[in-house]
Amino acid sequence: MRIALMADIHANRRALEACLDHARARGVDRLVFLGDYVGYGPEPSETLERIMAETARGALAVAGNHDQAVAEIRESMTSDAETAMAWTRGQLGPGAREFLASLPMRFEDGPRLYVHASPQTYPAWIYVNDGPAAKRALEASRAQIVFCGHTHVAALHGITATGQLVSFQPVPSVPVPLPRHRRWLTVVGAVGQSRDGDPAAAYAVLDTDRAEVTHFRVPYDSEAAAMAVLRAGLPPALADRLRTGY
Repeated sequence: MRIALMADIHANRRALEACLDHARARGVDRLVFLGDYVGYGPEPSETLERIMAETARGALAVAGNHDQAVAEIRESMTSDAETAMAWTRGQLGPGAREFLASLPMRFEDGPRLYVHASPQTYPAWIYVNDGPAAKRALEASRAQIVFCGHTHVAALHGITATGQLVSFQPVPSVPVPLPRHRRWLTVVGAVGQSRDGDPAAAYAVLDTDRAEVTHFRVPYDSEAAAMAVLRAGLPPALADRLRTGY
């Protein structure tokens, strides 16, 4: 089975559609969405309509902190994020709100665990942004492979039976073997708001038969997405981030 894993879409419809087209061209069998479908971006309703349609066809989806913030007004965020979230709340209808409220915090799929942030505790939304954080996250789960987002930067960490940690910076389009005698944590990168200096969208594909994961970068019309941010009256810094990938 080939499973496409997508996180941090952030109301960026163009990036989402580009990744979905890219994944389907590679014959994926299942879609898994790892949270943060709204926030920052200019098209929350359109993005959620697509996510909801995919879940109706069998895709899996878990909640992210921005999804939770639609209902939890006291969720702590940066000023730009809070501005975007206040605007987002005014854009979403009852159906979209009910969908976000219904999302589970995690989903176990055989040996795989799907979460938005570290599986350690909620609602702390802990970032897995380095090796020690990855080791703590793996120690908090019994899953053989954990998939998450939240940091907006792709990474791959493995831990041996003796507790030794190995970490990789994935090279786009290059498969990485995942030996089953190790446990793994993959941060899949961000579909809708990159933060590693490359504005292209990011997602990953797990091949369960071959026991390997491949991270992909997918160019899309980031300038059009940035202009949509400005037309919506959202903070200009959010448009600049789409252009630069920082």
